[in-house]
Amino acid sequence: MDHSYVIKRPLLTEKSTEGMEIGRYAFEVDRHATKTDIKAAVESLYGVKVVGLETQVRKRAERRTRYGYVKPAPTKKATVRLRDGDVIELF
Repeated sequence: MDHSYVIKRPLLTEKSTEGMEIGRYAFEVDRHATKTDIKAAVESLYGVKVVGLETQVRKRAERRTRYGYVKPAPTKKATVRLRDGDVIELF
């Protein structure tokens, strides 16, 4: 899988922004990507060394619309820990 297709976007929330101070970064990734794919993509795209990696499949709740109930597709979130001294510049 191509590295540019594995990582969709960084997740910028209050919790993930606080995690950046200690070297933890959160990304939305392709649902079919494995941990080795994600690790290789982060290391090649950002030029850092990944020490730890956690993934989570986030299932969305059903929403009621005018036309019935809609269940959005699940997304996958990856939280990576970097080696001490490595930083990803997102801003």
